[in-house]
Amino acid sequence: MPQKTRMSVNSSNVLSVIMGGGQGTRLFPLTRDRSKPAVPLGGKYRLVDIPISNCINSGLKRVYLLTQFNSASLHRHISQSYKFDQFSGGFVEILAAEQTFSDTSWYQGTADAVRKNLVHFLNHDFDYLLILSGDQLYRMDYRKIIAEHTESGADLSIATIPVERDVAQSLGIMQIDTNYKITRFVEKPKDPAVLETLKMDRSLYEACGITEDKEFYLASMGIYLFNREVLLRLLDNSHTDFGKHIIPGAISTHEVYASVFRGYWEDIGTIRSYFEANLDLVSELPRFNFFDMSAPIFTRPRFLPASKINGAEINHATVSDGCILNRCKINHTIVGVRSTISEGCDLNRTILLGCDYYESESSIKQYETRGLPRIGIGRNTHIENAIVDKNARIGNNCFISPVGKPENVDHPLYYIRDGIVIIPKNGIIPHGTTI
Repeated sequence: MPQKTRMSVNSSNVLSVIMGGGQGTRLFPLTRDRSKPAVPLGGKYRLVDIPISNCINSGLKRVYLLTQFNSASLHRHISQSYKFDQFSGGFVEILAAEQTFSDTSWYQGTADAVRKNLVHFLNHDFDYLLILSGDQLYRMDYRKIIAEHTESGADLSIATIPVERDVAQSLGIMQIDTNYKITRFVEKPKDPAVLETLKMDRSLYEACGITEDKEFYLASMGIYLFNREVLLRLLDNSHTDFGKHIIPGAISTHEVYASVFRGYWEDIGTIRSYFEANLDLVSELPRFNFFDMSAPIFTRPRFLPASKINGAEINHATVSDGCILNRCKINHTIVGVRSTISEGCDLNRTILLGCDYYESESSIKQYETRGLPRIGIGRNTHIENAIVDKNARIGNNCFISPVGKPENVDHPLYYIRDGIVIIPKNGIIPHGTTI
């Protein structure tokens, strides 16, 4: 099996497209008021910052973002975060689904979304189109897949990652030959008998960087690199999805190769995966390292003051900009921007998404006269295994925990998904509430 080496890459002939995803129902209620790429991450970032930063760090500065649901906050974030000088030719631009006189339908799938925007893409000079997902957590230098793509003479390259059996059932699984050419592709194989036939050949382990003595399956990461003309041919039909339709058909008609990635990668598709990926960031050796400045993650510059800690007890936590923590206990918790936590609070395994603004004195008094709490976490409140969305008002002497409750609950004040309590954006939990 040939060893793949990094070669000099011309990134100026690559156009990048980030898929904004559908309604994001599995991430509800975090997607109730925003699109999936706009969901906050790690206290101060958004999910979309990951693929955009990977593009910038890879020298790819022409980026389109396709979206159609709840895109207002995403538009605002992109416009405030990514501005290139007029001489670089770089841009990050959103293309929202739109109805026209000739087509009144919305995006029907990933392939359909790209097809409907070809008129915008073809205005640019490019040889390769790189298609990315807007809801994954990983750090990748895309120049590797571009180099391997050109070196192999591929028509289409797919970024892949070895996964174990329990994960393989929810991803597209493929088989490759000794030259990394993909010979078979099955989307989300549920049948155990089919899954058994898709196991990686152990003779490929060493070349793919696998050292563990386990059974692995080669999964698609949802990252595709197309030759321009090949993309146009493959989209000259009514197929709507890359994973379900375009990729399986292309394997038998085109040169389709795999680029194997060996690093941390998490598909943020559910509340549980979102919760665990965030909490991993506060571990001493997180699997995703925001402190790696060789490939930094960019986001909106907010120019907030440094956080103020007034006698708080903090263990394994990240505290974002502009926070005020008063004599509270914070354990395995992410504290988002502009968060205010009052004295006597105890937060354990909690993700605070922060606030969009500091509440004015007049607003605080208006809410107090109605017996309602100010923005932030009130005094002597205990929260565990929870996500508190932006601008939430949590009262004094509250107790919030999913213990003893069903896995999924819809309540006027809160939600429970995958065994995690979620206080929605702008939610109000009155003083003395027990959840």
